Amino acid sequence: MLLLTSIIAAGVAAQSWEFKAQAGIYASPVISMNSVYFGDTAGHLYAIDKYSGEEIWNVKLKGAIKSKPAIYGDLVIVYDASGQLSAYNKRHGRLQWKYQMSQEVQVDLWDYYLSSPVLEDSCVYIGCGDGYVYAFKAQTGQLLWRFKTGGVVHASPLIHQDKVLVGSFDGYFYAIDKVSGQLTWRFKTVGDAYFPKGEIQRAACIYKDKVIFGSRDFNIYALDIETGKGHWNYKEPGSWIIASPVAHDNALFFGTSDTHSFCCFNADAGTINWRKQLNMRVYSRAIVDKERIYFGCFNGKVYGVNSKNGATEFEFQTAASKAGYADLFKSETAFADGIELYGADAKTVEEKILKLGAFLSAPIIDGNCLYVGDANGRFYSLELP
Repeated sequence: MLLLTSIIAAGVAAQSWEFKAQAGIYASPVISMNSVYFGDTAGHLYAIDKYSGEEIWNVKLKGAIKSKPAIYGDLVIVYDASGQLSAYNKRHGRLQWKYQMSQEVQVDLWDYYLSSPVLEDSCVYIGCGDGYVYAFKAQTGQLLWRFKTGGVVHASPLIHQDKVLVGSFDGYFYAIDKVSGQLTWRFKTVGDAYFPKGEIQRAACIYKDKVIFGSRDFNIYALDIETGKGHWNYKEPGSWIIASPVAHDNALFFGTSDTHSFCCFNADAGTINWRKQLNMRVYSRAIVDKERIYFGCFNGKVYGVNSKNGATEFEFQTAASKAGYADLFKSETAFADGIELYGADAKTVEEKILKLGAFLSAPIIDGNCLYVGDANGRFYSLELP
């Protein structure tokens, strides 16, 4: 279903398109040539035209798609909640190969994502709810090796030179040799009284000689890539740090969970440059476009902020968020009276938030357009100012 939508960006009205998927979109899209590929929580993998929003094809997988697809040549490689990694021809959507891993698990209500397949040197790397990190041949799906961690692996791997860098719900961050699958080093998060394991839920980023990631123990860590020794860590009291950080111009950008903010850090020292207060979580990775940082929020908004001071320069709000915003929020930084996020009705409140068109999906930019999906299954192409 193709709809036209009016968007207000930096005070200027723009026209773009909107596509309706059959279920919520939690993970990021990927673009190849003139097509955009993404999945929904009903297990549909879509290929749509990036200029018009018209559907090219879709295929139904066995489980929900809660990770970003990867493109390898003529293949789009995708992972679903049945524990199956599959490759489809990106032009017509025919299955080329598949590999069945163990059935996936959802740790809790806030475990929204699965590990995304990551490509490097004709190999694809991915984590699984069975606690393993896997390596396959991208062209054929042949298993090369698997490495066992002590917990669920829903973080996406990060490849750097000869290492696969990935965190686990066991609270360890691992560096694995990408050829042999043998452990190079591992680092244990410090934990917290309420979350002693210090679970690592999402992917890391690289900045100079550091690998940087967040944890459920309220910390963000910067480690030496070669040794796994600590450079710095920062504790965000009372909040998980789920979002994968982004490094740009000696700064680090990431959102927080329960302190409902978006932060800019000095990436060398681990100190705060500025903080933008919000009224809901940021779980998705931000994206940099020149001097503006774009990110989605659970409140149904996509923000574009100035990288130097955090000032809002772009804002998009879903129609569902506009309609239901006042029922949940009384301001841009506070909940409405009587709304308790983690009370007895936590699941009901969470469902209401998702129905705003919450942005769990990370945006991507191609040309002058930003592409992103929301939890109501609406996929947007937004023209950037």
